Amino acid sequence: MGRKSSSLKHQSAPPTVGVYDCEIHLKFRLVEDEALLSDRERLLERLLEAFACGPDEYLEPISAEAHAEEVSETDASAGMRRQVIRLRNSKGVQ
Repeated sequence: MGRKSSSLKHQSAPPTVGVYDCEIHLKFRLVEDEALLSDRERLLERLLEAFACGPDEYLEPISAEAHAEEVSETDASAGMRRQVIRLRNSKGVQ
C-alpha cells in the first residue's frame, strides 16, 4: 500500500522594513587616469562601478567587508521615515 504524500506549503515571514547604518570597506588596486583622482565624486562613482564589474586586467581586489546595523527610525531623516511608513503600508510588506 502506498502512502499519499501531501505537499506542505512553506510560508515565509513577510519582509520587514527598517533603517540601517551600512558600512563598506573595499580595498583594491585600479589602473586609472590620474586626472580622475582630483574629482572625489567621479572617483567614487568609477571605483564602485569598477568593483561591481569584477576583476579584470585593470582591477585587482584585495579585500571587501560589509556591515549593516539596524538603527532607531528616529535617527533617520524625516524623508526616510516617510519611506519606511509607505513601505510598511504597502501590500505585502510588514
